[in-house]
Amino acid sequence: MLVRDAMSTVVLTIGPTHTLRQAAALMSARRVGAAVVLDPDGTGIGILTERDVLNSVGLGQSPDTEHAHAHTTTDVVFAAPTWTLEEAAHAMTHGGFRHLIVLDGGEPVGIVSVRDIIRCWAPARQRVPA
Repeated sequence: MLVRDAMSTVVLTIGPTHTLRQAAALMSARRVGAAVVLDPDGTGIGILTERDVLNSVGLGQSPDTEHAHAHTTTDVVFAAPTWTLEEAAHAMTHGGFRHLIVLDGGEPVGIVSVRDIIRCWAPARQRVPA
């Protein structure tokens, strides 16, 4: 199975000046654990995850004044839609992260998470009769 079969194609994209509260609200509303941060004037494509927001709040920083650019991972490993799920899982395990931005032609076309991979590898849940 390939990354394109497992990835979410609805990609939450934010700018570097979004506050962490704004980013968290958008991630919560979309029920996603990461946002792609597009900074055309700076670092290019990065990722902000729920863990980044949690770490900032845990340090006592205000989610109303902290901006995405200060917490964005810019040293990103990107996946291709044609990667196998094994390749994606290996990259995540090796890099110690849970999300990969999927690029096609240099543009973000999806995000694949550990949860997406598990859903593909695990058998469908069976409903237990009452």
